Amino acid sequence: MRRLVTLAVAAGAAMATAVGLAPQAMAAVDPVLASPYLYQWGGQTSPTAAMSATGVKAFTLAFVLSDGTCNPKWDGSRSLTGSDKTMIQNIRNAGGDVIPSFGGWSGTKLGSKCTSASALAGAYQKVIDAYGLKAIDLDIENTDEFQNNTVQDRILNAVKLTKQKNPNLKVVITIGTTTTGPDSWGKRLINQAKAIGAPVDVWSVMPFDFSSGGDMAAMTKSAVDGLKNQLKTTFGWSDDTAYRHSGLSSMNGKTDNAGETVTVSNFNSIRSYATSHHLARFTFWATNRDCSGGGECSGITQDKYAFTKIVAGYTG
Repeated sequence: MRRLVTLAVAAGAAMATAVGLAPQAMAAVDPVLASPYLYQWGGQTSPTAAMSATGVKAFTLAFVLSDGTCNPKWDGSRSLTGSDKTMIQNIRNAGGDVIPSFGGWSGTKLGSKCTSASALAGAYQKVIDAYGLKAIDLDIENTDEFQNNTVQDRILNAVKLTKQKNPNLKVVITIGTTTTGPDSWGKRLINQAKAIGAPVDVWSVMPFDFSSGGDMAAMTKSAVDGLKNQLKTTFGWSDDTAYRHSGLSSMNGKTDNAGETVTVSNFNSIRSYATSHHLARFTFWATNRDCSGGGECSGITQDKYAFTKIVAGYTG
């Protein structure tokens, strides 16, 4: 969800009843818990085909960006009422749900283009209202959002305003990590959330792009343990409570770093770890890559949708 996205992006007002899905059916789907990332540039995957093949019920849709102003568009160019809305309708009609992801590694971000917390909250609200959302993912990366004190604070204050208007909305914040947990920027973000009073429901780390190899299952577990420890320190939570506010987003197969690979066996081990600690979120980048071989796929030999099937089996 980092450098690969950089290359891909460079290249290239409906509630549940309004889209044909009964509210009681949607209520059964938690879009946060087990929702692999799905993008709509290059290597497109039919979400309903993936749902049918794997049993997965939710997707994290990447990415909502700025159109050059404080206005949200898919990948910075597609309107909220176009093909992406149709895709969301199709997912919901098949019994699933979605959590849009704002940000990512590349592109023009709303966090930097919106000049105030209230304006940024307004941009979030446009997307929330467009699809009647139950959750949003704020993927805070790179120097324009993550490594920027002003933008970090703007995002957190926007979260506070957004939660005031949408008290039942779940907010996920996704950040990079070291093998031992959040770096200094990540720790600052978590501490500022406490200081500002921004009610973030789930803190999720991306445990990959560490080095040139190694045991990715072990390094993932160490990274999430580090996140848990930071949440415990900042918020005064117990281990169990901190884990239940933690999540992870891995990357299937070969990551952006040469020699670093998350195997199917690794991912099964990571799911067992997530289950043992009742993590609030278990996902990966991305269902589009969940196929064998190179090109748009994972770069490893695997069964189609192997990683998505593992996510589909996660129950928290």
